[in-house]
Amino acid sequence: MAQPFTDILRVFTIGGGTTLLAGDIGGTKTDLAVYSSEGGLQAPLAKAQYPSAAFDGIEHMSEAFLESTGMKVDTACFAIAGPVLNGRAKLTNLPWTADAAKSAQALSLRSVALLNDLEAVALAIPVLHESDLIVLNKGEPTPEGPIAVIAPGTGLGQAFLTWDGSVYVAHASEGGHSDFAPTDAQQIGLLHFLLKQFTHVSVERVCSGIGIPNIYDYLRESGFAPESSKLAQELANAHDRTPLIMDSAVDSPGENPLSVETLNLFLRILGAETSNLALKVLATGGIYIAGGIPPRILAPLKNGMFMQAYTNKGRYTELLGRVPVKVVIRPAAIIGAALYGLQMVANR
Repeated sequence: MAQPFTDILRVFTIGGGTTLLAGDIGGTKTDLAVYSSEGGLQAPLAKAQYPSAAFDGIEHMSEAFLESTGMKVDTACFAIAGPVLNGRAKLTNLPWTADAAKSAQALSLRSVALLNDLEAVALAIPVLHESDLIVLNKGEPTPEGPIAVIAPGTGLGQAFLTWDGSVYVAHASEGGHSDFAPTDAQQIGLLHFLLKQFTHVSVERVCSGIGIPNIYDYLRESGFAPESSKLAQELANAHDRTPLIMDSAVDSPGENPLSVETLNLFLRILGAETSNLALKVLATGGIYIAGGIPPRILAPLKNGMFMQAYTNKGRYTELLGRVPVKVVIRPAAIIGAALYGLQMVANR
């Protein structure tokens, strides 16, 4: 794969003396790291992870991180889980509003940049190593073909890259908020169930961290299987039910048939939506599955159910079989945010 940021990294390193704060601001957790011109992307000077809801905004979280490390930075770049317009963003799954100019002033920084978190993940794709990826389908990639990225985490992010003749260019998307399209009778039932609760059922409602409890509730209410009394009590006391449902499906499947079917249905929906995105951008260069959920369910992802749903596209089954499908197992958004920040500094 092309390495479009080689010159940027070279210029940044030659410049010397600059430190950059990079962040991946997610609906559940936030990763922050400080990068130096000397260390580059592979050796952050400091890094930490925080629960996003514990803070009321980027500025307070950044202040806490920098104070705990004793470091000073002059530039920052944050990947945001939501659309970024004119340097401002309303986070989709957090009650925050981010403003680059206000953050720069509050943190006394020379400049702050905001970009969509999936755009940041897409930026990182060309510089990831093979060890950062798990191959689900080797395929036959087209050199310089479009690349798609789908990322189920708290929400469902989507993005893509196109080749401009010399480098890959990343494009943000809010495709996770497009309509959920059921592919079988069970999924039609799920849609009917959710339409009683929401005026619009997006694919994110069923294919993300916030969507997994929706699937579980539907299966329980439909009488698919009895609910484990132990799990029912744990779920009733949980602030976030998603990890419990996923862990019970993987760790004790015999005791939790509802959790197992929740995971299976999630995988089928994710497979179908992944190929939807691949077709929409004609991702002959490959499609990458990122986000917080996939690395936690690698064994189920590999069992064939996902790929069966992915290739179930009638006349386009053969074409999709030639598209490489890979799971990103390294946090990529913060790498993309750092790259974007490095580019900003190099241009400056």
